[in-house]
Amino acid sequence: MEAELKPRFIESLQRNNDQIREDRARTIGADSELLYRRRIEDIELKIKRLEREQEGLIDISPLDRNSLTFADFQPETFVQKDIELSLTIRNLNIQLEVAVKRFEYLFGKTF
Repeated sequence: MEAELKPRFIESLQRNNDQIREDRARTIGADSELLYRRRIEDIELKIKRLEREQEGLIDISPLDRNSLTFADFQPETFVQKDIELSLTIRNLNIQLEVAVKRFEYLFGKTF
């Protein structure tokens, strides 16, 4: 029964430099890939949330279904916020495009 057990500590000490480098490279690569993937997903989530917020800006429904009065709508505030959101979304889309291309280049996988 003892012959079946492998002394992991001893095996680890006996590894050669190539084996050690390969293990470290795999660990670093896996961690980096995971973090890169998460960053891309975070950018995608930010874009979706900002797009929803931007769509929410154009909701100027009446105060209730019997009312003809719209909620307090301020055109200047609407225009400023809409432009800010548009620019932020544009910048995030550029970041997303660059990050996806780099991910595919660095890790040889499609995102």
